[in-house]
Amino acid sequence: MSKWYDNTVFYHMYPLGMSGAPFENREEKTVHRFQELEKWLPHIAKLGCGAVYIGPLFESTTHGYDTKDYKMVDRRLGDNEDFKRFVKEAHSLGLRIVVDGVFNHTGREFFAFRDIQLNRENSRYCGWYKGINFGWNNPYNDGFGYEAWRNCFELVNLNLQNREVKDYLFDVIRFWIHEFDIDGIRLDCADCLDFDFMKEMRWMTGQEKEDFWLMGEVIHGDYARWANQEMLHSVTNYELHKGLYSGHNDHNYFEIAHTIRRQFDENGGIYRGRVLYSFVDNHDVDRIYSKLNDKRHLRPVYTLLYTLPGVPSIYYGSEWGIEGRKANGGDPALRPHLVLEEMERHPNVPELAEFLAFLGKCRKENPVIAEGKYRELLLTNRQYAFARITDNEAVIVAVNNDENPAELYVPIPIAAEKITDLESGQAVNAENGKVKIHLEAGGSALLKVN
Repeated sequence: MSKWYDNTVFYHMYPLGMSGAPFENREEKTVHRFQELEKWLPHIAKLGCGAVYIGPLFESTTHGYDTKDYKMVDRRLGDNEDFKRFVKEAHSLGLRIVVDGVFNHTGREFFAFRDIQLNRENSRYCGWYKGINFGWNNPYNDGFGYEAWRNCFELVNLNLQNREVKDYLFDVIRFWIHEFDIDGIRLDCADCLDFDFMKEMRWMTGQEKEDFWLMGEVIHGDYARWANQEMLHSVTNYELHKGLYSGHNDHNYFEIAHTIRRQFDENGGIYRGRVLYSFVDNHDVDRIYSKLNDKRHLRPVYTLLYTLPGVPSIYYGSEWGIEGRKANGGDPALRPHLVLEEMERHPNVPELAEFLAFLGKCRKENPVIAEGKYRELLLTNRQYAFARITDNEAVIVAVNNDENPAELYVPIPIAAEKITDLESGQAVNAENGKVKIHLEAGGSALLKVN
């Protein structure tokens, strides 16, 4: 039996940015910006999402990934009671809540690092971090060296092989589950985390909450090393992410189809049986609207995101086609302050949110889209059709990246009594075992076969 996280749609919130919090945490008093974030929840549910990934959330110095206190909500967002209320409201709308777990490193203001600065060799926390060396120095001139994440010395690498560190972080996770009732964790820098640490975490969280979900941020490598029965339920599918935009910009659907064959083909796909986390943009990469050469391709891109193997995620604001490039201001350019009412009144792409709601409805009403086997039906550089299939039903998906309309004759993958266009609700006729599909330039179609 599939779990909630195998067939849902995620909405990704970067709360510090979207709420307009200042970049540096110099707040003397708590500012209750969660009240604005809570307003987004009915919109998220209306989009057809079933889960929210929100983070980072906890007290930090700047961008949220330099943690100061794992048990205190960042005062720029609110307090623990604000987040409790947020989770409760989300659950009342049928939305699960997944938070960022930043366990590879802490900020320099975290209590254990502060103790090393103060007590040096006499600190009981010297073993909590990697590479502490009192014969060296660091760019902050502390008089000792340490290992930092990608040489960003504001991020101090934790020693996850240290029993005390593991026990401390597991206590943090239990606190999040008991205090806030969260449903899962997205593990920041999962490709840097110790494997035994993740194995223990999988066991421990399963004891706390049977359907607790663990997803890891992994960019390169064999995803099966992290996503398996012992460690994480899922990881980010950066390989598919790249193909989803470049396959359209280059008019090359072979790139996307090859990725899916390699990953999920039932006769040899290296990740078959796994459900990876799919996305077209997030808080670390350029917005999809900015990446696409032809903005009409938003429709086929999102159609593929929702219907290819994987669990899809929408990054806040992208449902209205907002722009954002790292080259125009670094990470903050990807994490802007948005006011929900303004976005709804003045969307960049007015029809996109409605289309995403349609795709979310299709997934909810047709579990075959998420759970069915993948079968390729037609492939050219500019047109692509496949089906998601169970024993007695299928959904055919067709997309077009051409500048011109296209007529496709697509094989019907199962014996068909009825074929229905899911968007129009109209019946579609079959002829000689094929169905004729008309696609506009940058068009897509979903046909239900049963």
